[in-house]
Amino acid sequence: MRTSRPVLVALAVVAVLAVGLFFALRPAATSAPSVPVTRAATTASVLDAGSPATPVPVKTAAAPAKPPNHFVGSEVCADCHEEQHTGWKHDWHARALSPATKQYVVGTFTGAGTHFKGESSEAWMRRDGGKHLMRTRGADGNLGEWPVQWVVGGKRMQDPITLLPDGRWQVLPVYFHVTGKGEWVDYSEKKQGALAPDHPFFWANFRRSAQHACLDCHVTGLDARYDRANHQWTTTFADAGVACESCHGQGGRHAESQEAADIVQPAKLGAAEGFAVCAQCHGPRRTLFPMLDAAHRYQPGQRYEANYQPMVLLVGNERSGDFFSDGRPSTSSFEYQALIQSKCHTQGGATCLTCHTAPHDPHAPNEVKPLTKAVAARTSANAATCQSCHAEVVAQGDKHTHHKAVAAQDCIACHMPPVVSGVLDHFADHTLDVPVPQNTARHDVPNACNACHTKETPDAMGQALTKWWPQAAQRQQRRLRLADAFDEKTAAQSRGPLEAVLADTTEAGTLRGAAAKFLARRFKREAVPALRAGLKGTTDSTLRSDLIDALGSVNAREATEDLVPLLKDGSLWVRQGAALTLASFGDARAMPALEALANQPETSGLVQPHVMLGQLAMRKRDVLTATREFERALDLQPYNADVLVRLADLYMVQGNVAKGRERLEEALRFDPQSKSAKQRLGMMPAP
Repeated sequence: MRTSRPVLVALAVVAVLAVGLFFALRPAATSAPSVPVTRAATTASVLDAGSPATPVPVKTAAAPAKPPNHFVGSEVCADCHEEQHTGWKHDWHARALSPATKQYVVGTFTGAGTHFKGESSEAWMRRDGGKHLMRTRGADGNLGEWPVQWVVGGKRMQDPITLLPDGRWQVLPVYFHVTGKGEWVDYSEKKQGALAPDHPFFWANFRRSAQHACLDCHVTGLDARYDRANHQWTTTFADAGVACESCHGQGGRHAESQEAADIVQPAKLGAAEGFAVCAQCHGPRRTLFPMLDAAHRYQPGQRYEANYQPMVLLVGNERSGDFFSDGRPSTSSFEYQALIQSKCHTQGGATCLTCHTAPHDPHAPNEVKPLTKAVAARTSANAATCQSCHAEVVAQGDKHTHHKAVAAQDCIACHMPPVVSGVLDHFADHTLDVPVPQNTARHDVPNACNACHTKETPDAMGQALTKWWPQAAQRQQRRLRLADAFDEKTAAQSRGPLEAVLADTTEAGTLRGAAAKFLARRFKREAVPALRAGLKGTTDSTLRSDLIDALGSVNAREATEDLVPLLKDGSLWVRQGAALTLASFGDARAMPALEALANQPETSGLVQPHVMLGQLAMRKRDVLTATREFERALDLQPYNADVLVRLADLYMVQGNVAKGRERLEEALRFDPQSKSAKQRLGMMPAP
């Protein structure tokens, strides 16, 4: 057993006391040097030193400023928290990323080789001594063999990672599906279809690098950097896996002080801040600062919206394939997006910690809170927390469920059905809603009833629901309206439902924001009145940001005066969005705000203000300023292919053909399908 930190501290104290005793027993020096006092004298000692009636004033030095915090790694935490560290080591969070050794690799790597063949990918997995190797086609279309150096996960799926010569951590094309049959599968092919080497999601391309897509949530204390001149990546972290400091914040200061105030306890945070600890990874999101900016990365104790905006229904300007037509996530790892839509959250304030424990605490499977013996006799661990808010309903038993089967007595059977897909697995729906069979018939959205009653029609299930739970109709109307609003099949008739969703202040802000964007996409200028009304009536910063983007996309210049006050909004997302949109309108009041965002130390790491300042300079034919701003943007986000192409144009205008070519080649390094980069390179003379 390791020597614990309390023991080490005690030994240190004994040593200090021994030294003090040594000096106390020494003969007094004739001329002792003055020693600075490190602790303020007590009132009693001051009174003893002077007249009892006249205390001697004492100047106390100001407390020294605390040193900057830093990551120390879970082994340091284990010195004092050995029990929690042991519990965490046995949890899957600790296995979010592991070295590809025999202890952690679960995929089939045989000495003779294991073969996988998909529609567009083919791979052979073999083991050579302690090495795991995968042979497949690379970016050049030729077969090669790559070592597997790290693996992601292993509970349900395990993804192999290889390190390329340029320092990229690249996710290899086929993953091992642990549950079920235990087989290799091409996850990207399942989602994207057949992939050619120039497809962004082909395994060897930047979009499939772990730095871009995985490590932020699969390691603790990530610091990824890119050397633009040498096209080289370096990647370091405090811990492989989701370790102590992912949830408790940087531990360097606490390790030194042992003070509770110097570490974050998620359970003691406010509800929003505690929710963000889990939400930082349990749902794809947009980040305010770019991925290489370790200094501005989320830290536990901050609010989610200060750093992130959740992706809902849209990824940039494209519709996501990860959502059902009623706005619910259809694939795994979107638990945050699902839960914030639920009435349990919007009305009851439920967060992840309502039902789940910390990874290091005793728990049922999937970190669900364990049952007490008394509760275990009445319900499952998964449904136990439902009783805290719905005790009367749970107590009704089969009078509420109208089912006799034991499995159907579990709350999650109907309210968290396993309709969310994860390649070959199915997971619980965290939107915690009522079944809506009508949406299955009208919009192909699965429902809990037909998940079990597969031979029954949605209409039959709908009739049964109406008979047994007539009060559910109101809840069903919400999902029916959402599906009518978002489904592409009903897009032509969706203006009314979309405007109703946007105007409904009881609806989840993320769904209202999605409605704003769909209104702008589908109805252009006709959407402006509803968008302006929504902007004036909300304090939700994420919704305001979505509305600003929607107004900008339809060039709603009549909303200019609505946007100007938002240049001083408390949300950095909103301030940036307002400045960018006003600048696109040509409003001069945007320029000071953009320059402040681009140059103030706390916001200079934002990319888009530099890009916009570069574009504005181009309009004025100020080539030098435009070049400077685009280069600054690329220092922050070197993988931005669009900016690389614009910068190439500027260098060509300046007669610097070599630099122009370099920027275009770099654009293709990050986006092999960039048509503009290919076109420009094709027009350039051979070097």
